[in-house]
Amino acid sequence: MVYFFTLTYTPPPPSKGGGCSDYYVNNNDDDFGRIDPFVVHEQLPSIEYQVYMGKDKFENELLIKYGLDTDVWFHVDNLSSAHVYLRMKDGMVLDDIPQSVITDCAALCKANSIAGCKKASVDIVYTRWKNLKKTSDMVEGQVGYHRPSNVRRIKVEKLNDRVKALNKTRIEKQLSEEELYQLQQEYHREIQRQKKKHHQEQAKLKQQQQLKQQQEKEARSYDRLYDTAYLTSVSDQNATADSSAAEAYEDDFF
Repeated sequence: MVYFFTLTYTPPPPSKGGGCSDYYVNNNDDDFGRIDPFVVHEQLPSIEYQVYMGKDKFENELLIKYGLDTDVWFHVDNLSSAHVYLRMKDGMVLDDIPQSVITDCAALCKANSIAGCKKASVDIVYTRWKNLKKTSDMVEGQVGYHRPSNVRRIKVEKLNDRVKALNKTRIEKQLSEEELYQLQQEYHREIQRQKKKHHQEQAKLKQQQQLKQQQEKEARSYDRLYDTAYLTSVSDQNATADSSAAEAYEDDFF
């Protein structure tokens, strides 16, 4: 059984100085009719993130094996807990995740730790799924890290209201190992399709640039050819004029 949650993040309005300027008429007695500016802040649309976790350590093992490169793994530091995963949007890195989203994932992780949920606060470790390291000597649910320096920590307290809000969005899905494998493979196929499309677009752009450069080169060559022909014609005319003048001079001399 895999539990899926929907985490909704609402970006804050633009900082002071942003937004659209408008005006209103001040009708106070002291400054009646004075026009004052005010700023209208446009609310940015909310963003939904998918969060998921396994029911027990055996499902945690499958999620460790069949995660995606966009997944971020959360766990209570030095305590047994659920493995909570946040699926980032394409192109995101850890620094792009809003702090409130990280806090919600950490709070959910704490709430699903038998020992951690009883404590006032715990440390949560989180890192990208691809940084998780699994060796044959590890028990179910146990992981290490390829790069320990890429593991981050956050302290989280009890946030019951936020956990309750997340639990209201929870959906349970029975996913077999084969289904998890197919989901992972489809993700990799989509990545390959995107890379192929990108390479094709780059090749087309390069071809267009080369064609444009060739056309510009040919245009410059034609201009030089025209200039050379013009200069040759003028030179011939001058030579003819000089020859005629010389002949006339000789006729006068003799």
